[in-house]
Amino acid sequence: MIRQLWTLSVHTRAFLRRYMPTNILLDAIRTRRGLKWGVPAMLLAVPYLLAASTFTTLIADGGPGWLNLLVLLCLWNTMKLIIMGPVSLILLVRARIREEVKRRHARATSDSTPALMEA
Repeated sequence: MIRQLWTLSVHTRAFLRRYMPTNILLDAIRTRRGLKWGVPAMLLAVPYLLAASTFTTLIADGGPGWLNLLVLLCLWNTMKLIIMGPVSLILLVRARIREEVKRRHARATSDSTPALMEA
């Protein structure tokens, strides 16, 4: 039974990761080329908040209860996008530091190579 639940959760995660728009966007942002788009992607949280507010108003005016699921989905996507902004900045700084260290190391080895060749 636990094995079946585990398998179901793995397949659900794979499906959501592959086909849900915010997950596709976050995967693109996590690449080296996409890190610079983390902060502008935070602006996409605004429409999700607006949608959640609209659904909440509809529920308060007597709308169906299943709209609560859409409210949760919108709020979850809002949180993911808002958190990804600062995280992408941290990852971008780490990547640039790593690239600079590699450049310095490459320069140091290329500068010291001719001295070794002369000896």
